[in-house]
Formats: sequence, C-alpha cells, structure tokens
Amino acid sequence: MKTEEKDNYTILRDEKEDVNDFAEFLTEIQDRFKDKNIVTDITKYGELTLEELLMFLKLSITHRKGKKSFVIVNDTINIDLVPEEIHVVPTLQEAEDLIGLEELERDLGF
Repeated sequence: MKTEEKDNYTILRDEKEDVNDFAEFLTEIQDRFKDKNIVTDITKYGELTLEELLMFLKLSITHRKGKKSFVIVNDTINIDLVPEEIHVVPTLQEAEDLIGLEELERDLGF
C-alpha cells in the first residue's frame, strides 16, 4: 500500500491488483489511520461492481463514527446505487473538497 500525506487527510492506494484484498487489508489496519481523514483511491481498478464497493462499507461506517472522513475515489460506479454510508467521488479534488466540507460541519457541531 502506498500512502500520501496531505494537510488534512491521507491518500491510500493499493499496490496490488485485487480490490477485495485491499478492502480487507484496510479493515485489518484501520486503527493505524483512525485519527486521520482518509481518501481511498481505487481508480486503478477501473469499473467496479457495487458488491466490490460494499467491501468498504464497514470500514467507512467505523471511520465516520470516529468523527473522521472516509472518501473513496472511483469514477466508474453509478453514484445513485451507492448507499449514503459510503462517500464516493470521481476525483481526488472532489475528495479533498468533501473532506473540507465535512470538517467544517464537524466544527459547527453538525
């Protein structure tokens, strides 16, 4: 896994070729990133099924309960099919923008 630190979030990218293994790996090590906003860049996998995306559901819910953002970057999934518990955006810029908005909401007590 590759990590890239930004001002208020960390980007995680898989170095292997299996999105399911990556989701399981992130779930196993989620305590390592519990105090950070996370952007999971899975654009390299291309088109994903909803089932593959749902592998990140538990991780997303757990991370967001800790008052931190968890955003997935993938531009092939139909956003209308994605449950609201998972934030999926098509670009890294949109992920950064979403984290900024969520931090602002948390600061305001929402």
